[in-house]
Amino acid sequence: MTTTAAIDTRVGPMLRGWREQRRISQLELALRADSSARHISFIETGRSRPSQEMILRLAEHLEVPVRERNALLLAAGYAPQYAETSLEDPSLGALREGMERLLRSYEPFPALILDGTYTVLAANRGIAMLLDGVPERLLAPPLNAMRLTLHPQGLAPRIRNLRQWRGHLLEQMERQIALMRSDSLRELYEEVAGHPVPESADEDTADDAACPFALPLRIEHRGTVLSLISTIATFNTPMDVTVSELAIETFLPADPETFAYLQSLTP
Repeated sequence: MTTTAAIDTRVGPMLRGWREQRRISQLELALRADSSARHISFIETGRSRPSQEMILRLAEHLEVPVRERNALLLAAGYAPQYAETSLEDPSLGALREGMERLLRSYEPFPALILDGTYTVLAANRGIAMLLDGVPERLLAPPLNAMRLTLHPQGLAPRIRNLRQWRGHLLEQMERQIALMRSDSLRELYEEVAGHPVPESADEDTADDAACPFALPLRIEHRGTVLSLISTIATFNTPMDVTVSELAIETFLPADPETFAYLQSLTP
């Protein structure tokens, strides 16, 4: 994944950009980081070169993504702090096996693992069920969850509340773009946002009253409308760029009918 270069790649302006994006004053950041507003100001204007420890401390309080913390360190002349290990590397074997067990244990309900650009790294049989009938060309690797969901020949025609669900996904991507500053993510957003939504697209909100706590994905499978609630889990305090960008998305049945239907598919 590539990141968009900032106009000013000095560490001070980069930190200022993250602080302003978080809407935190210099004084508030200084209090959080056990520093002074004067010192923060000097760092942002380039009058003071921050230590490696200070950069990491400020990045922590600004909730800067792990990948971007490496970029801050490089801009200040320090070596990156976080490795970027391939998920296939033997050192991540235990993590990989644990996630695969999680996916299997969640069946028959859908679950999948995504990277920072929504590429599907692994999925269970519940996801395969939802993708039944999708054209083979859209299933060619690398699979992308956003592309599969919003493509006119993907899942979009089966989603009963397409306008609502599409809006939710696009807003999610916008937040991710602001956080990760990724060219590839921006290109994906422009691609999927450009897909037309049929004027005749159903606006089935029948489950809104039955499921007031979260927006359900209402999707048709073989003539049956399923209602699913999406949840996303990430890793706490990741020490690797790859791991920091992993997400496990699971879909819970939002009503007894969906639960019974998915259970009926279990061999």
